[in-house]
Amino acid sequence: MKKIILSSLLAMTVLFPAFSQVKYEQQIVSPKIEVAGFAEMEIVPDEIYFSISLREYFEDEKSQKNKVVISTLEKQLLKAIADAGLPKEALSISGLGGYQNYTDKKKKPATFLESKQYELKVSSADKLDGILSKVESRGVQYANVARVDHSKREEYKKQVKIDALKAAKVKAEYLVASLDEKLGKVIEIKELDENLYFPQPVFAKANMRTLAQEESADAVVESDVQYQKIKISYRMQAAFEIK
Repeated sequence: MKKIILSSLLAMTVLFPAFSQVKYEQQIVSPKIEVAGFAEMEIVPDEIYFSISLREYFEDEKSQKNKVVISTLEKQLLKAIADAGLPKEALSISGLGGYQNYTDKKKKPATFLESKQYELKVSSADKLDGILSKVESRGVQYANVARVDHSKREEYKKQVKIDALKAAKVKAEYLVASLDEKLGKVIEIKELDENLYFPQPVFAKANMRTLAQEESADAVVESDVQYQKIKISYRMQAAFEIK
């Protein structure tokens, strides 16, 4: 019995250093480096969304006769869009409303005039001039830029992420090389932040026709509207082994 116990103790004494060595080796962590890479891209918008509001009006305001209804104005707008070579889907309704038309401020409102809001998607701002010139100017309440975008924005976002990650690797390579070491395989990748900047348009010159003025439908002046670029930027973090 004593021999058996003594043999077991001897076996444990022999195995213990081996287990300790394995545990020690597991605790050894390979040296690594963590860096962040940054990349950005500027793109010119190719999708411009205009907000347009049409409203009913009387050709003779004093007598309130010959009302131009909203359906007439809408048909003019749709025809102008088709003539410009744009698909019908480029125009969508964004809101409905109306206002009271007063003949005398001291009296109650005489009639209710309807208004309708639309969103028009175009590839360039100069198309709007030609479209609105074919709609009765008195029926156009306002037309302004609602937002801008790019049709390939998601593709550009992917490319900027890749560029940011490549920048992180380049940074890690020259930092490790400065210590006479070599970069190993990637251990971890993290997306730190995303920044998308959608600017409002900058009007270089007010060449767009004044909607309140009575002009010929064919008298369309060229627009001189310049837009700032959409800015896409990413910061990526990566960890690499050091050989």
